[in-house]
Amino acid sequence: MDILEQINAVQREVAKTGEAVSVLMRRTYQGEVEEVWDALTDPDRLRRWFSPVNGDLKVGGSFQIEGNASGEILECEPPKRYKVTFGGPTSLLEVRLAAGPGDTCEFELEHSMEGPPFPGGPELGTEGALYVGPGWDGALVGLAMYIAGEVGEDFDPVEMANSPEVIAFNEQSIRAWIKVLRASGTTTEEAIRAAAEVAMAQYCPGITLDLDNLD
Repeated sequence: MDILEQINAVQREVAKTGEAVSVLMRRTYQGEVEEVWDALTDPDRLRRWFSPVNGDLKVGGSFQIEGNASGEILECEPPKRYKVTFGGPTSLLEVRLAAGPGDTCEFELEHSMEGPPFPGGPELGTEGALYVGPGWDGALVGLAMYIAGEVGEDFDPVEMANSPEVIAFNEQSIRAWIKVLRASGTTTEEAIRAAAEVAMAQYCPGITLDLDNLD
């Protein structure tokens, strides 16, 4: 994996509207919309690059990601978009696809949240992007590798997530999100630093990040 190439392939934004905080990620994939949609929604394909997903996968149904979040399927317009709750009723995930130039697909992921990021925690500001953004960065890389044919039959997404290479990728992802937060002017440096410590412990255990030297 070319870590910096993968980091730079994604456009990242943060915003706060009322009580809702959102992260928005955009990336171009080399594949037709239908191909990317199928990779995102077919359980047999999802387990190849993301994680096993079970449930009644239709509008009104629910899903469970093995070892991760569950949710309700609110809206679905194949092959353009779907919207689900993700881990709770005030955590909403929407994925949107559109045809790009040639045989490319323009991908957007928007995750909006209200309230504390975890029970008993502080109210969520845009620094909450550091809790979810690196995880979604990893998912977007997995999808890119799968669409490019770089995922073999013996590929294990869970094992890969704990590899030194992915931990190094996670550190660069956290750095990227910190830069986005600082540039946005939507939160304080103190809040960013506190959230970065939590993100590093979650995604890069045992690594200390120098927040004053991110370049």
